[in-house]
Amino acid sequence: MRSRYSAYARCEERYLLTTWHPSTRPSAIEFDPSLRWHALEVLACEAGMEGDLDGTVEFRAHFRQGSGGGQMHEVSRFTRRAGRWVYLDGRLA
Repeated sequence: MRSRYSAYARCEERYLLTTWHPSTRPSAIEFDPSLRWHALEVLACEAGMEGDLDGTVEFRAHFRQGSGGGQMHEVSRFTRRAGRWVYLDGRLA
């Protein structure tokens, strides 16, 4: 989760697509040049440990855009694929 947040903050499309499950992965990611991510709060985790096949992470990501700011609150689902964790999907909370 933290590595994907960092990749969004750095506009690293290749890493994001690589760590996205193929069944839900978009063909490309469009980054908003006026949006700057500046903080991540991990609120809860369920499963996702060694030996688990699936897990969820609830987080709040804070951003600045223009003269204002905001946050994105999501519960993300991850699954293990070929031994690596990949983002499956998420729902806004």
